[in-house]
Amino acid sequence: MKETDFARYLTQFLGVYLPGHLGSKKNTQLSYRDSFSLFLEYCRDEEKIAPEKLMVSQVDRDLILRFLKWLEEVRGCKTTTRNQRLATIHSFFSFLIVEAPQYIEQSQKVLNIPMKKADKPPLMYLPLNSVKGLLDQPDRTTMQGRRDAVLLSLLYDTGARVQELVDLKVCDINLNDTVTVILTGKGDKSRIVPVMAPTGELLRQYIDGAGLSHPSKSRTPLFTNRGRQPLTRAGVTYILKKYASQAQASGVKDISGEITPHWLRHSKAMHLLQSGVNLIYIRDLLGHSDVSTTEIYARADETMKRKALLEAYKSPTEDKLPEWKTDKNLLDWLKSL
Repeated sequence: MKETDFARYLTQFLGVYLPGHLGSKKNTQLSYRDSFSLFLEYCRDEEKIAPEKLMVSQVDRDLILRFLKWLEEVRGCKTTTRNQRLATIHSFFSFLIVEAPQYIEQSQKVLNIPMKKADKPPLMYLPLNSVKGLLDQPDRTTMQGRRDAVLLSLLYDTGARVQELVDLKVCDINLNDTVTVILTGKGDKSRIVPVMAPTGELLRQYIDGAGLSHPSKSRTPLFTNRGRQPLTRAGVTYILKKYASQAQASGVKDISGEITPHWLRHSKAMHLLQSGVNLIYIRDLLGHSDVSTTEIYARADETMKRKALLEAYKSPTEDKLPEWKTDKNLLDWLKSL
């Protein structure tokens, strides 16, 4: 079968450009792959274009707009998902402008398709007492419970993204007087994060108890499942939800069944901010490239303060109108001037 130009350029984009030129991580590559799999599925089922026969010239602005509409109306995707798929397509056409300049006008038209405005979800985080109640749930008399206690404590204490946590190797843990953790985040950027003394002691006990302190284990994943395979993001979410349910059942307040690992990251940032820690330090802890991203916590904190002020006491402002405001004859006379 003759290779189409779309197949050739898409293969180069996914297989060479993303990992080689952009240095995208595996999960990003898989996300881009899934987006194009969905697009090809749409072309096959809705446009009646066989994926193996699809040409770049056919992938124009109108086709992309129909695909985006299908995502929302047929598949029921939210605006954020629609925008994520569009970002993938934008990235491909940015690549295409350089690799195939003959399609520059077509590419520019696709790149001009705007993102849709989406309502920002509220910043979800737990009060300090709720975090403590959650971290108290694992049974530390069992090996699995000890693993889970360390996992949840480290997730909160470092403010790590869930992928950063599952990527941790034993060699990323420094068990000196001050225990530190090397987290590798977006763009393969690494940062060193110190942990609080109780979490550091848990880490020491866990590494020794699991037999991970030997030099030969340095590249071993820090957290594994029962099959000795590295924990996945889904696995961490399952563990978190399990203990959140236990915490709810035991009376811990402000914990929802909708909890995600990112709630603990938000919680750490908010608790630091409320303790007076400078935003710059919080930015470095979280691995944000720009402090403007970290400012969402300051804005959320202002909302919290405003709500507390409103609920603190009754406003002394008199809500009754002055007498002249209710005097219809006087108002009519003023209007006639």
